[in-house]
Amino acid sequence: MSVTVYGVSPTREGDAGLRSSWMRRIVEVALDEDLGPRPGRDVTTLATVSSQAQATAHLVAREDGVVAGLPLVPVVVDQVARRLETSGVSVEFAVSDGTTVTPGTVLATLQGPTRVLLIAERTLLNLASRASGVATATAAWSRVLTGTGTTVLDTRKTTPGLRELDKYAVRCGGGTNKRMGLYDVAMVKDNHVVAAGSITAAVSAIRRAFPDVDIQVEADTREQAVEAVAAGAKFLLLDNMSNELMTEVVAAVRAGEDSTGRIELEATGNLTVDRAASVAATGVDYMSVGALTHSAAILDLALDLVE
Repeated sequence: MSVTVYGVSPTREGDAGLRSSWMRRIVEVALDEDLGPRPGRDVTTLATVSSQAQATAHLVAREDGVVAGLPLVPVVVDQVARRLETSGVSVEFAVSDGTTVTPGTVLATLQGPTRVLLIAERTLLNLASRASGVATATAAWSRVLTGTGTTVLDTRKTTPGLRELDKYAVRCGGGTNKRMGLYDVAMVKDNHVVAAGSITAAVSAIRRAFPDVDIQVEADTREQAVEAVAAGAKFLLLDNMSNELMTEVVAAVRAGEDSTGRIELEATGNLTVDRAASVAATGVDYMSVGALTHSAAILDLALDLVE
C-alpha cells in the first residue's frame, strides 16, 4: 500500500496494481451478464465454431492512446475456458500498462481454443478499452501539468463496481489517486457544513468521532478557506474559484504556514485541459478532475483473429 498524505496516494514505482481477488470477481460478474446463468452460453459461437478449433488472435490498438487494464485479459480467458471445461489460452503481452500506443500496435497475442477467444472477446475489450480510455484522458492532463508542480487527481465519480479499475487507470496515465471512498478520508462539503452548522463544527465533530482519519474541507470563498485552516484542516479544496480568487487564497494560506504547517491546496470544479496551466500558476498543489473517470471516451481496441 502506498503512503497517504492528507488523503492523496501518490503514484510511484512498484505500484501493486489491480488485486487478483477484485479481478476475478469483476470478470465473473461481467461474464454472468454476457452469458446468462452459469456456466452460460454464447449461442452464436457454440453453433458455428468447432470445439476442436484453435486460433491465434492479436489484441490491437486502433487509435492513439495510453494502455491500461491488460492484467484483466488472462483472467477473462481463463474464466471462459473454465466455464467451457476446455484447455486454456496463452497470453503473451507485447506492451505493459502505461505504454503509449498508436493505431496498429499489437498489445498482446492470444493462442488457444477459438471458442474461448470469441466468447472472451467483448468482455476483455470492454474492460481494457474502458481502462485505456481513462489512462489516455489522464495522460493529457499529466502532459499539460508537467513541470508546473501541480498534480492531477481523480475523484469518486467512477463507474459503480469499477472504481478499482478506474483509479488504477488514472495511475497508468500519470495521475494520482485521491481517497478511495467515504471510509478512508473525511471530506467536508457544503451540505455537511449546512448539516453541522459551520465548517468549524463539522471539523470538530469528525475529529471527535474519527480522530485517525485525514480531513479535507471544501471552500468556495476566502473566508471559508481561512475558517477551515483555523479549524485545523490540512487539505483544502478550492471549489469553482476564478484564477484570481484562487491566487489570493493560495497566497493567504501560504502566508500563515509558519504557524499552521504545510496546507495542501487543490483546485476543483470547472476545470479543463486548456485552463490547466493557468490554474497551476496560482500555486495549487493539485487539481481534481471528475471527467478523468466519468466522461473519458474508451480507447478503441480490437481482438482480431490471425488468418
